[in-house]
Amino acid sequence: MTHFLEVSFIALMLSSTYILIAVGFTLFFGAINIVHFAHGDVAMLGAFVAIILYGTADALGLIGGSPIWVWAPLLAAAIAVATGGLGLLFERTIIKPFRASPMLITLVATVALGIIVRESVRLFYPQGSNPQVFPNLFGQSGIRLGELYFRTGHLVMLGLSLLLIIAMILLIRRTRIGLSIRAVSQNIEAASLSGINPDVVIMLTFFIGSILAGVAGVLIGSYYSMIKFDVGLMYGIKGFSAAVVGGLGNFYGAILGGLTLGVIETFASAYVPEGMAYKDVYAFLIVIFFLVFKPSGILAEKQYEKV
Repeated sequence: MTHFLEVSFIALMLSSTYILIAVGFTLFFGAINIVHFAHGDVAMLGAFVAIILYGTADALGLIGGSPIWVWAPLLAAAIAVATGGLGLLFERTIIKPFRASPMLITLVATVALGIIVRESVRLFYPQGSNPQVFPNLFGQSGIRLGELYFRTGHLVMLGLSLLLIIAMILLIRRTRIGLSIRAVSQNIEAASLSGINPDVVIMLTFFIGSILAGVAGVLIGSYYSMIKFDVGLMYGIKGFSAAVVGGLGNFYGAILGGLTLGVIETFASAYVPEGMAYKDVYAFLIVIFFLVFKPSGILAEKQYEKV
């Protein structure tokens, strides 16, 4: 039972990173009907931005000279602004010019953007080809509950993920911004006629989605204690796969799809003989299963027909 609970906790942590990335894919697809394949690389950039900002703050004596509750929120805000700004820059420069083009053109453009981002980090970041040590943001302390031991950092990571997911649910369902996003997602022409500026809504969508990806990158780096320039490729594919499994374009489907992939991958690694070596195989087998038998996903997006 102890091992089962530990595996379940790890599954939730892994699922949370998939969910944060999958929500971005869902927001982008819902807003302008495109698949942003460089989105996983935004997560990678979030981790590298965290390394740079943490190292700079530590060199200036801000980390050791002040308690964590002072510098951690400032660091988180800086990472959010940086990654959100990068996502907004990509939308303005790469995606917007092809918005009226066929989906295949936009897809190729975002794939090319991802390659450019990865190779730029590899070439211009100091020793960018090597794995980079990620700073220990939360220390080595932990909490013991009977035979279970939870590191404080892991609890903070899971709590932060859940907080962001709840915040996104409230944003989408209870705010004017969320209402505008849903309106543009359903019918961009009708939303425009209703006084909503679709261009501003799309910009906000990319800003929010990129922040979530940046946070996912920080969580990935914190969990593995290192990050590599090409990690965004695999996590981007996993996030997109989670969105497809849940139902591309459905916000709650992204949450359910990320949870499904994370649980299957983690439990297969723990309980299937030599499962760790084939954990990605099991995850993508699930994706293929849904593509064959239920291509619309677990929670298919509602289709609205113009009359």
